[in-house]
Amino acid sequence: MLKGLNPILSPELLSTLRAMGHGDEIAIVDGNYPGLEHGRRLIRLDGHGIVPVVDAILSVLPIDDFVPAAIFRATVKHDRDLLDPVHEDMIACCARHEPERPVVPLVGAEFYERVRAAHTVVQTSEPRLYGNLILRKGVIYP
Repeated sequence: MLKGLNPILSPELLSTLRAMGHGDEIAIVDGNYPGLEHGRRLIRLDGHGIVPVVDAILSVLPIDDFVPAAIFRATVKHDRDLLDPVHEDMIACCARHEPERPVVPLVGAEFYERVRAAHTVVQTSEPRLYGNLILRKGVIYP
């Protein structure tokens, strides 16, 4: 245990977040997502829902402000505008940490493609369907 760090941030996850560079993306996915199939690197955080994991990650990860969009969510089927409760919860969590950054919906194949290209996939035990998010790492300014 470390002071000041959310205990959800496992040693493996902290190492990964530190090793990521500017523009690298990390996908945080639900318990039904094919994480092993889609992830170049997979970190399992069994027993945790997506919102506490995103909250922990955003407590230490800067979000990219060099691009118009740096936070992306999965959609319910092909409906970009439909928000399930899990999406509302994820958006609220992101807004607490990054109030100026929109959470952009990516439909099916677009989302899967981006996850496959991500630096790392973090698999949670989130039971709600479509509870998937991608974060693009930014920089820490001097």
